[in-house]
Amino acid sequence: MNTIDNRTMLYATLVASAAGLALLGGGLLGSNRRRHPPSPKSYPLIGNLLSVPSGLEHEGYMKLGQQLKSDIIYLELFGQHIIVLNSAEDSYELLEKRSAIYSDRFCPTFTKDPNLFDQTRNPGLLGYNDLWRHHRRMMNKWLNIRAVTQFDQLLEHQNHLLLHRMLNKSTQPQAFEVVEHEFLFTMASTMLRLAYGYRLQNEDDKIFAQVQLTVDRTMDSVMFTNFYVNIFPSLARIPDWVPGTGWKRTARDWRRDRQEALRTPYEWTKSQVKAGTAEPSVLKYLLEGDESVAELSPEERDDRLQELGMALYAAGTDTTATALVKFVAAMVINPDAQTKAQQEIDAVLGPLTLPTMADRGRLPYIHNLCLEVLRWHTAAPTGVPHVCTQDDTYKGYDIEKGTIIMSNSWAMSRNSNTYKDPDVFNPDRFLDPNVPPLPGFGWGRRKCPGIHFAESALFIMISSLLASFTFTKKLDDEGKEIIPKIEGATNSLTFSIKPFEFDFKPRSEQHRQLIRDLAVS
Repeated sequence: MNTIDNRTMLYATLVASAAGLALLGGGLLGSNRRRHPPSPKSYPLIGNLLSVPSGLEHEGYMKLGQQLKSDIIYLELFGQHIIVLNSAEDSYELLEKRSAIYSDRFCPTFTKDPNLFDQTRNPGLLGYNDLWRHHRRMMNKWLNIRAVTQFDQLLEHQNHLLLHRMLNKSTQPQAFEVVEHEFLFTMASTMLRLAYGYRLQNEDDKIFAQVQLTVDRTMDSVMFTNFYVNIFPSLARIPDWVPGTGWKRTARDWRRDRQEALRTPYEWTKSQVKAGTAEPSVLKYLLEGDESVAELSPEERDDRLQELGMALYAAGTDTTATALVKFVAAMVINPDAQTKAQQEIDAVLGPLTLPTMADRGRLPYIHNLCLEVLRWHTAAPTGVPHVCTQDDTYKGYDIEKGTIIMSNSWAMSRNSNTYKDPDVFNPDRFLDPNVPPLPGFGWGRRKCPGIHFAESALFIMISSLLASFTFTKKLDDEGKEIIPKIEGATNSLTFSIKPFEFDFKPRSEQHRQLIRDLAVS
């Protein structure tokens, strides 16, 4: 990726594109006198470019807000207005209460340009329009709080498969790589079944590889600072023969691969439906004549359902798998919390009983532990930015039409006024009814439609892992505990962490046998 860490290259790009940008007349020589939120030092032409975070965006925006002593910060890059909201209060006021004018989406140039990655019809990146509303209705039909319970058995089955695979790999030396892969494989298998009725058999599966690669690339491409063209949109017009435009070939390759990843699993499901052998799935029911697509032409139906299948997979895979890895980190660092959770499971269910979805209301500490996992190291700190669709005023500040609005849940999670000792993992903080869960699934009309499914998946997998295994610090050659350092990895929409050392094993020989006895056919 062409990130803005490489300042020298970035300045060279700026010089090369300045003339073209000026000709476009995008308000680059300064905006009219408006009352904007606090902002770092601005420079002619480039605005606040030098203050844009060069590493993990969510951490950079939080530090910038601390420097400016403001929860609302304002940036301007070549005429593009950006507001970052570092507090839940401001995000709620704008993105929830005024959602009628703050529900449009910002999609960076690399991702949306039809000649680049071309995700103009990705439901998660669509503008606030009729096409988005249609996708939302289709998703809500299957993922609303009542309908999502139909997938409980699927989650329980996939969970048992996960426990089996982890038991078989519990003696492997690279524990982090094991759990990271197994969590992703489990969620991928779950979402391929849910969306397409496709059974994922092994990690070499072509469909899995295609779809997951496209999701990974999408998560990277939507981050504002990951590609120069997102900051300098006019670079998209530079001819391909100009030196330094290899990123355009990258975009075309990604676009071609994405089109194949959209088509392959969808066509597989269509063939299964036609043959009468399709297993239950969202796309199966839609293809069999569901009223939500009945009035579409065959071409438009296929286009929308291809995008829907990919969107369902993406929404339920990466962020949930990442949250599970962070759960493991929390247990390794906080053995007392792990012990307390295991004691609750043993007391309520019995010492050799695995949880089911029906036990969700019986395990309050597990519930709070799941909330704390989502708060302590949120999986998608900035989410996908919103866009304001008309001029507005808030707290005396002017917000112009077209302003990009970013809600930084990482900064919210570190607010000591809301969460005492915010860096400490403490599920008991939610015993206080005045302590709210972190709003980590988005806001308003653009809130993640898969929130209920994600919460169900986290409950069944976290509770079952705790019932079956113990996660501990690894010992060095002298028998001393290695204290893991939890650090963020790449700048991506899904915020993963760097590998750290730990061990895991079944809680006892009886638990080992319990897992072996599970029916996992």
